[in-house]
Amino acid sequence: MYITITPQNLSKNFSQSSKDFVGYLEKENEGLQKEEMEHFFNQYGDEISAEEVVKEIDGNTAKLKKKEPKFYSITISPSQYELRKLQNSSTDLKKYTRELMKDYAAAFNREINGQPVSIDDIKYYAKIEQQRTFKGTDIQIKENQPYATQILQLKTQIKNIREGRAQGTINSLQKKIVKLERDAPHQLNGKRIVQGMEKPGNQSHIHIIVSRKDASNSVSLSPGSKYRASEVEMHGKKVKRGFDRDAFFVQAEKTFDKTFGYKRNFVETYNARKDFIKNPNRYFAALMNLPANEKAMAFKMISKSGLPIAPSIPVSQAQIALRVFKRLRRGAEVAIKSSSIGI
Repeated sequence: MYITITPQNLSKNFSQSSKDFVGYLEKENEGLQKEEMEHFFNQYGDEISAEEVVKEIDGNTAKLKKKEPKFYSITISPSQYELRKLQNSSTDLKKYTRELMKDYAAAFNREINGQPVSIDDIKYYAKIEQQRTFKGTDIQIKENQPYATQILQLKTQIKNIREGRAQGTINSLQKKIVKLERDAPHQLNGKRIVQGMEKPGNQSHIHIIVSRKDASNSVSLSPGSKYRASEVEMHGKKVKRGFDRDAFFVQAEKTFDKTFGYKRNFVETYNARKDFIKNPNRYFAALMNLPANEKAMAFKMISKSGLPIAPSIPVSQAQIALRVFKRLRRGAEVAIKSSSIGI
């Protein structure tokens, strides 16, 4: 389970409308019949139009400054292992989203009218998407990159020859290109995997647009708060503040597991992935102490995820830390960051 929480954009000034983002989320519906489309939904409603989403989000920004985000984007990307537990991706992920957003509300250390933040205080709209494309941070693209670079250089040579700026045999260069295309380590349907190519298999994931303000448009609820859970005195009163991302990410996994009867492996957990970056010795110790079956599955998942792994895994924890850790962590830092587990 990979989860990101990001403000509407990362530029200096925030857009005053959600129109562009909502339009982006409508891209998969282009050319589809109405019954084939994925519609926006929220806690209590289905088939909500894009126009209504824009109207509701844009109209819920009271007293927010230009440089403050008007909404946040939450992306939930279940793994292939998790998706296999679903009977119907769209129906099941809608059910999960509605439970997940209760966890989101509970992660706020805030009170509204003397009561903890509840799901009814959260204004959000969600949409299921079925497709994903390869990005530059994917291991397939990174490992194909040396071939892509050589191919581009050869194509540049061919262009220079054709335009009279260089000499050479075009046919020979084209044969080299064909060989490089064929030798690239990651292929899909006989073609080298490149950025923008659609990923195969079940790629269902969830996009959520959630207003910065509560449903009453009076209280600011920021999941980007740097305060995890604390109190501050304002105007002579103690006020709770903060959003606990760690608690939200952990509970998101527990909610999925409970909802679909999923048995989560150690390496799939948010806490394990966090330890992998921040406390590798504890991570490797826990990994090697798993029961044999769970350990075998853990290493299978690690290798499938695209993280580099040594051909043979030493038994000694010390050997693992010395021989594998530096190589494994180097690749994983990039992979985990691109997968956005929310650290």
